[in-house]
Amino acid sequence: MAAPVITICDPADGGAGLRAALERLGPGDWLVVTSPNGAQRAADAAGGPLPTGVNVAAIGPGTAARAAAAGLAVRLVPDRSIAEGLVRAFPSPEPGRASLVVLARAAVARPVLPDSLRAAGWQVLDVAAYRNVAAPLNDDQRRAVAASDGVVFTSSSTVDRLVAEVGTEAVPPLVASIGPATSATAAGHGLEVTVEAGEHTIDGVVAALVSHARSWLIPDDTG
Repeated sequence: MAAPVITICDPADGGAGLRAALERLGPGDWLVVTSPNGAQRAADAAGGPLPTGVNVAAIGPGTAARAAAAGLAVRLVPDRSIAEGLVRAFPSPEPGRASLVVLARAAVARPVLPDSLRAAGWQVLDVAAYRNVAAPLNDDQRRAVAASDGVVFTSSSTVDRLVAEVGTEAVPPLVASIGPATSATAAGHGLEVTVEAGEHTIDGVVAALVSHARSWLIPDDTG
Protein backbone atom coordinates (compact mmCIF):
# COMPACT_ATOMS: atom_id res chain seq x y z
CA MET A 1 0.00 0.00 0.00
CA ALA A 2 1.25 3.48 -0.84
CA ALA A 3 0.78 6.06 1.90
CA PRO A 4 2.10 9.41 0.65
CA VAL A 5 3.09 11.60 3.58
CA ILE A 6 4.59 14.42 1.51
CA THR A 7 3.65 16.16 -1.71
CA ILE A 8 5.94 18.10 -4.01
CA CYS A 9 5.08 21.69 -4.87
CA ASP A 10 6.73 24.83 -6.25
CA PRO A 11 9.16 26.77 -4.08
CA ALA A 12 7.86 29.86 -2.33
CA ASP A 13 9.25 32.14 -5.07
CA GLY A 14 7.65 30.09 -7.85
CA GLY A 15 11.06 29.10 -9.19
CA ALA A 16 12.36 32.62 -9.85
CA GLY A 17 15.49 32.05 -7.77
CA LEU A 18 16.34 28.86 -9.63
CA ARG A 19 15.88 30.48 -13.03
CA ALA A 20 18.06 33.43 -12.04
CA ALA A 21 20.78 31.14 -10.67
CA LEU A 22 20.85 29.02 -13.83
CA GLU A 23 21.30 32.16 -15.95
CA ARG A 24 24.57 32.85 -14.13
CA LEU A 25 26.17 29.54 -15.14
CA GLY A 26 29.03 29.62 -17.63
CA PRO A 27 31.88 27.41 -18.83
CA GLY A 28 33.52 25.52 -15.98
CA ASP A 29 30.59 26.00 -13.62
CA TRP A 30 28.42 23.21 -12.22
CA LEU A 31 24.75 22.45 -11.76
CA VAL A 32 24.22 19.93 -8.96
CA VAL A 33 20.92 18.07 -8.58
CA THR A 34 20.26 15.86 -5.58
CA SER A 35 16.94 14.20 -6.44
CA PRO A 36 14.82 13.32 -9.48
CA ASN A 37 12.45 16.16 -8.57
CA GLY A 38 15.32 18.63 -8.46
CA ALA A 39 16.69 17.37 -11.77
CA GLN A 40 13.35 17.74 -13.54
CA ARG A 41 12.66 21.18 -12.15
CA ALA A 42 16.15 22.41 -12.98
CA ALA A 43 15.75 21.21 -16.56
CA ASP A 44 12.34 22.86 -16.79
CA ALA A 45 13.70 26.11 -15.37
CA ALA A 46 16.61 26.09 -17.82
CA GLY A 47 14.13 25.91 -20.70
CA GLY A 48 16.67 24.29 -22.99
CA PRO A 49 20.30 23.15 -23.13
CA LEU A 50 22.68 24.62 -20.59
CA PRO A 51 25.47 26.85 -21.94
CA THR A 52 28.42 25.02 -23.46
CA GLY A 53 30.96 24.07 -20.82
CA VAL A 54 28.52 23.89 -17.90
CA ASN A 55 28.88 20.60 -16.01
CA VAL A 56 26.10 18.64 -14.31
CA ALA A 57 26.47 16.42 -11.24
CA ALA A 58 23.74 14.11 -9.94
CA ILE A 59 23.83 12.59 -6.49
CA GLY A 60 22.74 9.10 -7.56
CA PRO A 61 21.78 6.90 -10.52
CA GLY A 62 18.04 7.58 -10.21
CA THR A 63 18.64 11.32 -10.21
CA ALA A 64 21.09 10.97 -13.09
CA ALA A 65 18.54 9.02 -15.13
CA ARG A 66 15.87 11.67 -14.59
CA ALA A 67 18.36 14.42 -15.46
CA ALA A 68 19.35 12.67 -18.67
CA ALA A 69 15.73 12.08 -19.63
CA ALA A 70 15.09 15.80 -19.09
CA GLY A 71 17.95 16.78 -21.39
CA LEU A 72 20.75 17.40 -18.89
CA ALA A 73 24.07 15.79 -19.79
CA VAL A 74 25.37 14.41 -16.49
CA ARG A 75 29.14 14.37 -16.08
CA LEU A 76 29.52 13.25 -12.46
CA VAL A 77 27.69 10.61 -10.37
CA PRO A 78 29.47 9.67 -7.13
CA ASP A 79 29.95 6.07 -6.02
CA ARG A 80 28.01 6.78 -2.83
CA SER A 81 24.65 8.42 -3.44
CA ILE A 82 24.74 10.80 -0.50
CA ALA A 83 26.00 14.36 -0.02
CA GLU A 84 29.26 13.18 1.53
CA GLY A 85 29.91 10.94 -1.48
CA LEU A 86 29.40 13.80 -3.91
CA VAL A 87 31.69 16.08 -1.89
CA ARG A 88 34.48 13.50 -2.08
CA ALA A 89 34.03 13.02 -5.83
CA PHE A 90 33.68 16.72 -6.67
CA PRO A 91 36.63 18.45 -8.37
CA SER A 92 38.44 21.46 -6.97
CA PRO A 93 37.64 24.88 -8.44
CA GLU A 94 40.00 26.39 -10.98
CA PRO A 95 42.65 28.58 -9.33
CA GLY A 96 42.06 32.29 -9.75
CA ARG A 97 38.51 31.86 -11.04
CA ALA A 98 35.23 32.53 -9.22
CA SER A 99 33.84 29.08 -10.04
CA LEU A 100 30.12 28.71 -9.43
CA VAL A 101 27.99 25.78 -8.29
CA VAL A 102 24.20 26.02 -8.52
CA LEU A 103 22.71 23.54 -6.11
CA ALA A 104 19.08 22.80 -7.06
CA ARG A 105 17.30 20.88 -4.30
CA ALA A 106 14.48 20.90 -1.77
CA ALA A 107 13.78 24.10 0.13
CA VAL A 108 14.76 22.39 3.40
CA ALA A 109 17.77 20.08 3.15
CA ARG A 110 20.94 19.12 5.01
CA PRO A 111 23.69 21.79 4.95
CA VAL A 112 26.51 19.28 4.36
CA LEU A 113 26.72 19.78 0.60
CA PRO A 114 26.73 23.60 0.33
CA ASP A 115 28.93 24.01 3.40
CA SER A 116 31.51 21.50 2.17
CA LEU A 117 31.64 22.91 -1.37
CA ARG A 118 32.10 26.44 -0.04
CA ALA A 119 34.88 25.21 2.24
CA ALA A 120 36.56 23.71 -0.84
CA GLY A 121 36.58 27.12 -2.52
CA TRP A 122 33.44 27.04 -4.66
CA GLN A 123 30.92 29.87 -4.85
CA VAL A 124 27.61 28.11 -4.12
CA LEU A 125 24.08 29.23 -4.89
CA ASP A 126 21.85 26.93 -2.84
CA VAL A 127 18.43 27.46 -4.40
CA ALA A 128 15.03 25.89 -3.76
CA ALA A 129 13.83 23.89 -6.75
CA TYR A 130 10.76 22.57 -4.91
CA ARG A 131 9.21 22.10 -1.49
CA ASN A 132 8.17 18.98 0.39
CA VAL A 133 4.76 19.73 1.89
CA ALA A 134 2.95 17.57 4.41
CA ALA A 135 0.22 15.28 3.05
CA PRO A 136 -1.93 14.07 5.97
CA LEU A 137 -2.98 10.43 6.06
CA ASN A 138 -6.65 9.52 6.18
CA ASP A 139 -8.05 7.07 8.75
CA ASP A 140 -7.88 4.10 6.38
CA GLN A 141 -4.22 4.81 5.64
CA ARG A 142 -3.41 5.12 9.34
CA ARG A 143 -5.02 1.75 10.06
CA ALA A 144 -3.21 0.16 7.13
CA VAL A 145 0.15 1.46 8.35
CA ALA A 146 -0.46 0.11 11.84
CA ALA A 147 -1.45 -3.29 10.42
CA SER A 148 1.52 -3.56 8.04
CA ASP A 149 4.56 -5.76 8.57
CA GLY A 150 7.00 -3.30 7.04
CA VAL A 151 7.53 0.22 5.76
CA VAL A 152 9.81 1.66 3.09
CA PHE A 153 11.22 5.15 3.64
CA THR A 154 12.45 6.91 0.51
CA SER A 155 13.80 10.08 2.16
CA SER A 156 14.37 11.66 5.54
CA SER A 157 11.27 13.79 5.08
CA THR A 158 9.08 10.68 4.71
CA VAL A 159 10.46 9.39 8.02
CA ASP A 160 9.73 12.65 9.80
CA ARG A 161 6.25 12.88 8.34
CA LEU A 162 5.16 9.30 9.05
CA VAL A 163 6.36 9.53 12.64
CA ALA A 164 4.48 12.83 13.00
CA GLU A 165 1.34 11.19 11.61
CA VAL A 166 1.25 7.88 13.50
CA GLY A 167 3.95 8.01 16.17
CA THR A 168 6.93 5.67 16.47
CA GLU A 169 4.85 2.97 18.17
CA ALA A 170 2.69 2.48 15.07
CA VAL A 171 5.61 2.26 12.62
CA PRO A 172 5.78 -1.35 11.31
CA PRO A 173 8.57 -3.55 12.70
CA LEU A 174 10.45 -4.01 9.40
CA VAL A 175 11.96 -0.69 8.36
CA ALA A 176 13.57 -0.37 4.93
CA SER A 177 15.58 2.74 4.06
CA ILE A 178 16.77 4.07 0.71
CA GLY A 179 20.12 5.21 2.09
CA PRO A 180 22.31 6.25 5.04
CA ALA A 181 20.90 9.76 5.47
CA THR A 182 17.37 8.36 5.66
CA SER A 183 18.56 5.63 8.03
CA ALA A 184 20.13 8.24 10.30
CA THR A 185 16.85 10.15 10.45
CA ALA A 186 14.99 6.94 11.32
CA ALA A 187 17.51 6.14 14.04
CA GLY A 188 17.05 9.64 15.39
CA HIS A 189 13.40 8.80 15.96
CA GLY A 190 14.34 5.62 17.78
CA LEU A 191 13.53 3.32 14.85
CA GLU A 192 15.73 0.33 14.07
CA VAL A 193 16.47 0.06 10.35
CA THR A 194 16.18 -3.53 9.16
CA VAL A 195 17.27 -3.04 5.55
CA GLU A 196 19.25 -0.29 3.84
CA ALA A 197 19.58 -0.18 0.07
CA GLY A 198 23.11 -0.59 -1.28
CA GLU A 199 22.16 1.40 -4.38
CA HIS A 200 20.15 4.37 -3.17
CA THR A 201 17.22 4.08 -5.56
CA ILE A 202 13.77 2.47 -5.47
CA ASP A 203 15.20 -0.50 -7.38
CA GLY A 204 17.95 -0.68 -4.79
CA VAL A 205 15.42 -0.82 -1.95
CA VAL A 206 13.50 -3.58 -3.73
CA ALA A 207 16.69 -5.58 -4.25
CA ALA A 208 17.65 -5.17 -0.59
CA LEU A 209 14.21 -6.32 0.54
CA VAL A 210 14.33 -9.38 -1.74
CA SER A 211 17.77 -10.27 -0.39
CA HIS A 212 16.55 -9.86 3.18
CA ALA A 213 13.51 -12.04 2.53
CA ARG A 214 15.65 -14.76 1.00
CA SER A 215 17.96 -14.72 4.00
CA TRP A 216 15.21 -15.94 6.30
CA LEU A 217 12.87 -17.74 3.90
CA ILE A 218 15.50 -20.01 2.33
CA PRO A 219 17.04 -22.51 4.76
CA ASP A 220 20.81 -22.70 5.07
CA ASP A 221 21.92 -26.11 3.76
CA THR A 222 25.63 -25.48 4.09
CA GLY A 223 25.80 -27.16 7.48
